[in-house]
Amino acid sequence: MFSRFSRFQALAVLGVPVVALLATAGFAPLPFSVAQPGLTANVLGENKGTQVITITGAPVRKTSGQLRMTTIEATSPDTHVDLPDVIDSWFSTKQAVMPRDSVYPSGDSVKEIEQYNRAQMKESQDEATRAALHYLDREDDDIKVTLELADVGGPSAGLLFSLGIVDKLDGDGSGGDLTGGRVIAGTGTIDANGTVGAVGGVPLKTQAARRDGATVFLVPKDECSDARAELPDGLRLIPVTTLESAVDALVSLDNGKGQVPSC
Repeated sequence: MFSRFSRFQALAVLGVPVVALLATAGFAPLPFSVAQPGLTANVLGENKGTQVITITGAPVRKTSGQLRMTTIEATSPDTHVDLPDVIDSWFSTKQAVMPRDSVYPSGDSVKEIEQYNRAQMKESQDEATRAALHYLDREDDDIKVTLELADVGGPSAGLLFSLGIVDKLDGDGSGGDLTGGRVIAGTGTIDANGTVGAVGGVPLKTQAARRDGATVFLVPKDECSDARAELPDGLRLIPVTTLESAVDALVSLDNGKGQVPSC
């Protein structure tokens, strides 16, 4: 969803604003947002007292372990970010500076942006449900899935929603849990065919995941290098391209059979 600058890119972008600001005013607003690790939520359990995944029309398994979707928190679209904010964030490993237009739709009001993010989340939930039922070959069954996750917008929880649905309905396919009792975290969009897409903000999301107890992080394969850049100790990266590859990797991780991919 959000992309983080590399050091070279940040210096290149900031070079011109710094010169201009020194010649004019050092505290003028800049077109940036500051982001930090956000909340994580176990899609197999409750969030703020509400079950994240509710399934009717089919037997639901009792699961163990956790599947934690991850987020970043960014300054609001109407927050003024000035040069000192940018400098402070640049020297912090727990924050990132990004162009505001890469975080929020350009030109929209705060209310419109919130509506846009909610719409993206709803679309992500619908696609995640379709992907999971397609993977399980249960598209024609009378199964209803309800997904509830308060105060989170955007499409980047899609992969974890799908995995949660698969775990609740089928587990690892042999009576066990997809998690193997572990705390698994991750990020990635997903479409109805199960294809996983990149999201951005991965270094901040890995920090959030490790903070909340995860030992494994599922990352879109194209974002492996970003995830490795500031990987917290004790967190194992597993690259994925599809829902099927994510399930296969988790099953192999648990039973020790087959190869578990790595970044």
